[in-house]
Amino acid sequence: MSKMNHLLLLSFVIFPILVTAKTEIKELKSEKITVSVYYFPNYHTKDARNIKNKGENWSEWELIKAAKPRFLGHDQPKAPLWGYTDEKQPQVMAQKIEAATDNGIDCFIFDWYMYQDGPFLNRCLDEGFLKAKNVGKINFALMWANHDWNEIHPYTRGAPQKLLYPGKVSAKRFDEICDLLISQYFTKPNYWKIDGKAYFSIYDIQKFMDGFGSIEATKAAMKRLNDKSVAAGLKGVHWNIVAWGRPILPVEKVPANYTELIKLLGFDSATSYVWVHHVGLPDRQTDFNKARDEYFTFWEKAKKEFSVPYFPNVSMGWDPSPRCDLKSEWGNFGYPFTNTIGNNTPENFKKALQMTKDKMLLDPKGPRIMNINSWNEWTEGSYLEPDIKNKFGYLEAIKDVFK
Repeated sequence: MSKMNHLLLLSFVIFPILVTAKTEIKELKSEKITVSVYYFPNYHTKDARNIKNKGENWSEWELIKAAKPRFLGHDQPKAPLWGYTDEKQPQVMAQKIEAATDNGIDCFIFDWYMYQDGPFLNRCLDEGFLKAKNVGKINFALMWANHDWNEIHPYTRGAPQKLLYPGKVSAKRFDEICDLLISQYFTKPNYWKIDGKAYFSIYDIQKFMDGFGSIEATKAAMKRLNDKSVAAGLKGVHWNIVAWGRPILPVEKVPANYTELIKLLGFDSATSYVWVHHVGLPDRQTDFNKARDEYFTFWEKAKKEFSVPYFPNVSMGWDPSPRCDLKSEWGNFGYPFTNTIGNNTPENFKKALQMTKDKMLLDPKGPRIMNINSWNEWTEGSYLEPDIKNKFGYLEAIKDVFK
């Protein structure tokens, strides 16, 4: 065989192998998992409602500053590495965006508060995040935190629960909210869209339905928002439902059947907000790994029972003791007096992230979206922002697994 013929033969053998290898590499790269993180916006001063109830310069940082250990080995108070920053300032949000994107986070899902009589805690998003110089580096979306807002900042054990802002809104008010959602958020270039549809998540489906009076009226309202979004140039709304099996807040009531509601109302996906919506906390400091394993059991159940993709959750921790009045006896008496999650080291958090990623990739037809609780739920002990003790440990865990 001539040298030329030999080279030609080799090319016929090797070229398909190279093509196959490139194809496999491309397929592996397509396994990118979108990492979204919940953001709780109560760390800025001069919110109109907070001024009325708490004073002009109050933010939830005040509870963090005042926190104390409530039992032996209790890791309180928490101390933010960046200091007690004001999130309504664009430069503050720019720092957060930079840290998030540097460490593998793709999207902030803002807890969004909109009531019958107007917004609450909106200055972080509207004045801080959306005006940050680097806002285009990260996507954002909204989870309508439409639960009743009770006075629990802090809460005195045994005191009557004081309702400040009811979560239910009327059909007419919802139509006004639809117009606001589209004009101020959905049409932003970095608003998170799934298959061209704006992601919009509902925290409390029961409260959402209460405002319309029936499943049929709720479905019609959802269609109106979808139609308005299409008219604005989008492909519609990606409706996401937050499913929870264990109430946390004293105002929460678990719907009878999430599986049925998902089908009847036409949701596109389901997810969770925090592990403790599905996990029992039998010990004063329930081990993080034990909580993780119990959540994974729920995840398997959700995958089988829900008729839509379920986006898994990883929680960094749980400790709402800063919301408990320091003069009250501490114990497992009901939110915010609850047991906590302990041993939630950056190493254990990283292991939970890796296990979640591996589990997702084992399902070739499963979703490639997950979320984390939380960027800054400091007063519930679940935050990614750097603190004095762990520095950037939790963010670096995300980077190591997903970036």
